[in-house]
Amino acid sequence: MNALDQVPPDFLHALGTLRKARCRKELRLAEIPAPARLAPFAVALGAEVMVPGAGAPSTPMHGPAALAFAAASGTAGPAADEDETELATGRFILLHDPEGSAVWDGEFRIVTYIRAELEPEMGNDQMLGTVAWTWLVEALENHKAGYRAAGGTATRVLSESFGTLSERPGSIDIELRASWTPDSSDVQAHLEAWSDMVCTFAGLPPLPDGVTALPPRRRSQQNGYGTAR
Repeated sequence: MNALDQVPPDFLHALGTLRKARCRKELRLAEIPAPARLAPFAVALGAEVMVPGAGAPSTPMHGPAALAFAAASGTAGPAADEDETELATGRFILLHDPEGSAVWDGEFRIVTYIRAELEPEMGNDQMLGTVAWTWLVEALENHKAGYRAAGGTATRVLSESFGTLSERPGSIDIELRASWTPDSSDVQAHLEAWSDMVCTFAGLPPLPDGVTALPPRRRSQQNGYGTAR
């Protein structure tokens, strides 16, 4: 029996809509191993936003593939330039349970994670968590990605170095873990919205309406975070 014969039609449709997503060109997106215990069927994508160095490729690879037909969606992306600097990383996971889930309030669930570094002095900004959640909600609304039962956690991570690493400057990372239930198996708009959100975390314009730029981060003096007015 072909492996695809065991995949529910709704999940195959969802995978097809992922491959149609038009994500921001600054985002490198590729398939990564999906969690095996969260749902009977799952696909996971990893993303990163980089500042290119000399000779870095300008066109990122977009490869949302899954299961037995992963090879049909393209080849592996180009190697990263040694001079590139990472601005943000993230994961996008689509779960599917044909039996449905009372916790999810549906048969599908999208689980995401985004992490980006801030300037250390921004670590005491009490609005960072609220801003991060606002970016998620506004990104979904801007892309008209219908959803329900959304929830998430924003965390600030302080890193300090000691001993032989004491000269390394401290850093503050913002992390957002969130999940929501899409209104249908068409999740193209959800991936596109999440793509925009990762780039927003990286400090790339445009910022959502009602958001102003905060001081630029150490990693890229041309990019900044935002805070709600």
